[in-house]
Amino acid sequence: MIGKLNHIGVATPSIEASVAMYRDLLGATKAKAPFDLPAQGVRVCFIDLPNSQIELIEPLGDDSPIHGFLAKNPRGGQHHVCFEVEDILVARDALRAKGATILGTGEPRIGAHGTPIIFVHPKDMGGVLVELMETPRGNHESGAH
Repeated sequence: MIGKLNHIGVATPSIEASVAMYRDLLGATKAKAPFDLPAQGVRVCFIDLPNSQIELIEPLGDDSPIHGFLAKNPRGGQHHVCFEVEDILVARDALRAKGATILGTGEPRIGAHGTPIIFVHPKDMGGVLVELMETPRGNHESGAH
């Protein structure tokens, strides 16, 4: 079921400061333009790596779900890991059949890459929040916008 690692999600109070940090300290020079994802309450920026991406996530407004994470981790930190799956509904149903909890309603929503996503509860994944995203199809690159 599990495919390649697509990205590591990193919550941050400032995308601009985080992009500068990854550029200045690690030499990451391929940051895409930040964009808002109002449906999820976040502003997102992807940094391309040779074999994956870092997804920087900043709160967008007072109702952002990232606020709780940043309240516990004011400087930010690793929020989730994201793996690709061929079919999000098949993956969701297989996880549920094995007793895993899918967060929210359990219905996939469209993520930052423009493909359906779900999140698996950390209690079922060794304490790690796991995002599953359907593998992008057609000419859509594995990166974001």
